[in-house]
Amino acid sequence: MQVRQLLAASLGLVAFLALAGYALDRAFVDVASERQRDSLRGFAENYAGIVEFARDDTLIPPEYPPDERFNRPGTGLYAAVITADEQWYSPSAQGPQLPELTMLEGGQERFDGPLPIVDSAGAPGEVIRYGMGFVLVRNADEIPYTVYIMEDAGNLPQQVQVFRRALWRYLGVAGLILLLLQTVVLRWSLWPLRHVINELKRVQRGQANRMGELHPRELQPLTDSINALIESERQNLEHQRNTMSDLAHSLKTPLAVLRTRLDAGDDSGLREEVETQLRRMNDLVGYQLGRAASSGHKLFAAPVEVEPHAEQIVRGLEKIYASKGVICEFDIDREAQFHGEPGDLQELLGNLLENAFKWARSRVLLTARPGESAPNRRPGLLLAVDDNGPGIPPERIVHVLQRGVRGDERVQGHGIGLAIVQDIVRSYRGELQVTASEELGGARFVVTLPPGL
Repeated sequence: MQVRQLLAASLGLVAFLALAGYALDRAFVDVASERQRDSLRGFAENYAGIVEFARDDTLIPPEYPPDERFNRPGTGLYAAVITADEQWYSPSAQGPQLPELTMLEGGQERFDGPLPIVDSAGAPGEVIRYGMGFVLVRNADEIPYTVYIMEDAGNLPQQVQVFRRALWRYLGVAGLILLLLQTVVLRWSLWPLRHVINELKRVQRGQANRMGELHPRELQPLTDSINALIESERQNLEHQRNTMSDLAHSLKTPLAVLRTRLDAGDDSGLREEVETQLRRMNDLVGYQLGRAASSGHKLFAAPVEVEPHAEQIVRGLEKIYASKGVICEFDIDREAQFHGEPGDLQELLGNLLENAFKWARSRVLLTARPGESAPNRRPGLLLAVDDNGPGIPPERIVHVLQRGVRGDERVQGHGIGLAIVQDIVRSYRGELQVTASEELGGARFVVTLPPGL
């Protein structure tokens, strides 16, 4: 990634410097050419101001040129004034063979070149030429004439060459400095990513238990997801171990009963006892396997609607507790969704509602609301189950939530339903609260799940 970014940035930088150099070069050439034109135009206007004509309209050569170079041969600066009948050249034009000159109309300008010439030594050369047409009005007569100023073309190319050498030298140095600076900046900007990779390698080697907490805001969702995945896998492994341990512990008692009956050698009622204990062991195995299946990977599960699962569970409970005539009411927000495995939601609702139906006198209330929200996270969930039963004394709440403890030993059950709810809520980093129901007067069980990834 770093090599690709560096290569792309370097190509972009080189292209930018090349375009910038080309643009500066063209700008310098245009400015130098315009400057040369303005200089030649100034000489032409000065000559036009000192040109005089005799009474017979013949040209009187200027005596004092605007620049001394026009009086010295070999200076590369030439002037010429032409009329319809004659032509005059400055002393500096003696020797070279200059381009042919033509008359221009009054106010007309011409700037062209480079044009070929032959210097006084017979060598070929080039000049830049500027011409301007003038009209002298005297005694109602008009005398048209044209002033030409010519300069060796070698001066401008030399200036351009000097500028180009300096330009590309400075751009090259600037490009190298920018490339080095770009490499340093790129390595510095990618350092957090390399740090994350090193932390991940430490986790893979077993040298660290999880990713660190201090990371840039852009990488925080990634590291949070990795930590959540690591924590989830550890919880799943621990859950599987606990499930096998619970299964072994649950099967120990039925097996011990069978072993005792076999050792006693009493055949009366043995078949019935074996069937009873086998049925119990089968129920325990099915329950533990179902519980293990409900704790799968739930980090990125699709959202699950609460109401359909609640209706399915309540229909079954109303049949079981039909003799009590318990009615279950729903207060479920349409936005309430469970972000996890459907089996976990069924376990939560099933155990809480069954517990409420078991203790309620006539009414049960299920409430579902969207929970807290956080940026870039899925909203949490609030589930509450109220009943109008006898309620739970505050001093008994901790005792009731323990595994294998029933609220009333006279009521049928295993005392593990609420423990399962606690395990599932804990796996989602949520919280289970047991209070008195203000609306129905019985017990109120509230499950609060935080925003998910």
